[in-house]
Amino acid sequence: MTRLRAGLAILLLLVIAAVAAPGVAAWLGVDPDVPDILARQAPPSADHPLGTDELGRDILVRLLVGARVSLAVGAAAAVASTVIGLAAGLLAAWRGGWVDAVVMRVADGLLALPALPLLVLLAALDPSAIGLPRGDASADVVRIVAILALFGWVGVARLTRAAAISVLARDHVRAARALGVGEGRLLRRHVVPALAAPLAVAGSLAVAGAILAESTLSFLGLGIQPPAASWGNMLANAQDLVFSAPMAALWPGLAIALAVAGAMLVADGLREG
Repeated sequence: MTRLRAGLAILLLLVIAAVAAPGVAAWLGVDPDVPDILARQAPPSADHPLGTDELGRDILVRLLVGARVSLAVGAAAAVASTVIGLAAGLLAAWRGGWVDAVVMRVADGLLALPALPLLVLLAALDPSAIGLPRGDASADVVRIVAILALFGWVGVARLTRAAAISVLARDHVRAARALGVGEGRLLRRHVVPALAAPLAVAGSLAVAGAILAESTLSFLGLGIQPPAASWGNMLANAQDLVFSAPMAALWPGLAIALAVAGAMLVADGLREG
């Protein structure tokens, strides 16, 4: 429980920071996307508590705005992956036979593919080809969430299938079937509640994986596009300043580490509980 509380505290702190981003920007009187060449690489001060980046933009405000992006991607990708994986795993366990074989072979095929190169390839596709505007932060988030959900459901589906098969074989479930309980109600009342704990662990791990994946894609220039702020593109912009302005790279790296650590601690706490 200690790990669970620590992880929840970290994530709650990051959520509060993300929600506070517009207020902090208004308080400091800065726009996170507008460069100020005269204030390039300024040290920490009352006007810029964490200093400024290579274009004179406030690092603190951009970190908070980046938290909104990373947490939104992490939560949305985790929810999408869990919902798709739950549906696929339940379908495979419930129907069995050729349905189970088809679902699991599709899952095995996706699992066998090299995830990172495919993520990079899909992220590099022109978003305008599928009707999404180019360079729009919201569209970039939707695109990344869709790509991560495309691969992220596989592990959840395999976990759901194994757990559901075990639950469906229990005596109380067989008794409910013998008494004429409908299949839909059987799944809702007896099977899905029994999957809550493993799905919560899988969802927490999915949040950590999605945050890392989004940061990686943004670092490579294939995720959230500038001038919109994300932790990944902040790291990419700061890589040439590691020796002259190391703090510009330290803060987004620390934010990514904290978010991933928080999600992992939640997963460990749920697993222990």
